[in-house]
Amino acid sequence: MKEFTFIVTDPQGIHARPAGLLVKEAKKYASAITLVKGERTGDAKKIFAVMALGVKQGESVTVTIHGADEATAAEAMEEFFKENF
Repeated sequence: MKEFTFIVTDPQGIHARPAGLLVKEAKKYASAITLVKGERTGDAKKIFAVMALGVKQGESVTVTIHGADEATAAEAMEEFFKENF
């Protein structure tokens, strides 16, 4: 299992457009990708799960990746977060 924590810097947090891009990126990988904010978790491959977390600017999100291509997926997802949030 791979894991990283990211603090969202986007003034609008994780809103609809970038959440859609996040889901699209996550679906490229066979591994299970989960977002954790506080006590809540959401499947990164489901738009409603990502949006339901309600991540705002300054909040941290832990991303866990587990599966066959977890190393590749973790590297790509971390880069995605740096570029988009």
